[in-house]
Amino acid sequence: MDQQLIEVDGERLTVQELIDRYHRALDAEKRLSKEARKALRRRRQEQALKPYQAELIRMQQYLEETGKRMIILFEGRDASGKGGTIRRVTRYMNEKHYRVVALGKPTNEQRSQWFFQRYVTHFPRGGEVVLFDRSWYNRAMVEPVFGFCTPEEYKNFMRGVTGFEKDLVRQGTILVKLYFSVTKEEQARRFERRRTDPLRQWKLSEVDLQAQERWDDFTTQKYEMLKKTHTTHAPWTVIRSNDKHLARINAMKVILNAVPYDRSESDLDFVPDPDIVLSGAREVELMEAERLRSGKFTA
Repeated sequence: MDQQLIEVDGERLTVQELIDRYHRALDAEKRLSKEARKALRRRRQEQALKPYQAELIRMQQYLEETGKRMIILFEGRDASGKGGTIRRVTRYMNEKHYRVVALGKPTNEQRSQWFFQRYVTHFPRGGEVVLFDRSWYNRAMVEPVFGFCTPEEYKNFMRGVTGFEKDLVRQGTILVKLYFSVTKEEQARRFERRRTDPLRQWKLSEVDLQAQERWDDFTTQKYEMLKKTHTTHAPWTVIRSNDKHLARINAMKVILNAVPYDRSESDLDFVPDPDIVLSGAREVELMEAERLRSGKFTA
């Protein structure tokens, strides 16, 4: 009986030849140094992102052609992987049609304005995507934890934000809200790497240094934010981000699924991993169950 031949990179191989090559490749990888294996793993991960990055370009083209506006919020604790995901999402995008916005401390003039005003000035025009590396939800998490806003300012924000977002969506803006969720242990590991790596030390801020001490305070604010601002018109999507690569690829899937563009890659898997991606409502349920079991929130 003729052996079945499989074409690989223009070469026709039998199944046994393909298996033999696979084992030789595994043996060669085992002989690599730790640093080389790490570099190889990273390259494979970056290659795995490329089909989705190509789809993001097609999504962007759809927005340009239809004149639709898109806003993507990246929220989460410090060192949860927001910045790295933003860099991968935008890596091959047309720079003329997207912006990344990361606002600093408000000026005295901005403090005297309507709270949302300094964010609205950065909103997208037709055909543009704006990615907020932290957003107006600073008022729901960071500001109350560190005393950067008054209790009244916090309450006013929580009462008004859902109506603000509902109006935004009603007027045609595609709004995607991503919350990157990292464990306390993984955050500590990433902070330690920032502290000891000269190339990452610039990332370590005074706020970072207090993040571990105030972990429970942030968890309480996270719960209140998800419970009160996860709505049908502007839902939260929680991304488990201990594994940066899985977080990035699943965040891309969520973003792509939010836009009704024509997909070119019919064989590409657009279904988010349920172990990595869950709704804000589901996260609230899990947090409440954990509080019943242990007496407090832990996520």
